[in-house]
Amino acid sequence: MTSPGADAPFEDIGHPAPVPPNPELAAAEDVARAAAEDEARPGDDPIGSPVLTLDAEAGASVGAHVGIEAEGPHAVTHYFESNYPGYVGWRWAVTVASVGPGEPVTVSEVVLLPGPSALTAPEWVPWNQRVRPGDLGAGDLLPTTADDPRLAPGYLTSDDPAVEEVAHEVGLGRKRVLSLEGRLEAADRWHNGEFGPRADIAKLAPGACGTCGFFLKLAGSMGGAFGVCANELAPADGRVVSVEFGCGAHSEVEVDTSSTVPVAEVVYDDATLDFEPRG
Repeated sequence: MTSPGADAPFEDIGHPAPVPPNPELAAAEDVARAAAEDEARPGDDPIGSPVLTLDAEAGASVGAHVGIEAEGPHAVTHYFESNYPGYVGWRWAVTVASVGPGEPVTVSEVVLLPGPSALTAPEWVPWNQRVRPGDLGAGDLLPTTADDPRLAPGYLTSDDPAVEEVAHEVGLGRKRVLSLEGRLEAADRWHNGEFGPRADIAKLAPGACGTCGFFLKLAGSMGGAFGVCANELAPADGRVVSVEFGCGAHSEVEVDTSSTVPVAEVVYDDATLDFEPRG
């Protein structure tokens, strides 16, 4: 005994084969073109507002036939190029249908759609994902989501000793703390940022922040790679810096203050004139 569909091809089980277009509807290109030209009559915008004024006939707005697509056994969509100004790459899509062989072909829908090469708006992104550093101003609020992967509940055991220490000091501790993912994201951002080792000023620095007396090491697991600059004359004062960052205000920088004018080992005093009297 075999189960139903055991001998069926793969596409019949989970990937049904595409339905071939109805021959009668596929041949109804003239019906579809007439419907598109009627929709694109001069003086009408593609979305229905009379804002475009075309000198040509309506047919000039409908270009070449570029293909068909079967919508089922009783419907086919015909595609035509659009010649509307500002709609380069768009296509007229006209869906025609019939109830059976020999029955009249009717027009179900006429729309203007972007084609594969059309310029379209980028995919919509939620506002909280569009916010960038520096966008937050005085009085603005930027709430985090309950499932923000950068944060973890404060009552869970943390893998950061600094977090555990704070939790013991204040009892229950903070409601949420940085998760491992949150710390890794911050570390990557700081390392590749303005005060990381790749900055131009760091490449020309006489020493790294990790050996500078003004370097305040961060607590916890981040302390091995980052700290805060405490030199008011440094460009990174009060900012998180990588231990590999550096600038010309390093605490151990030494400047040669000797004279740049060469001095000879033998000095001649020309201010005094010595002479012997003649005998």
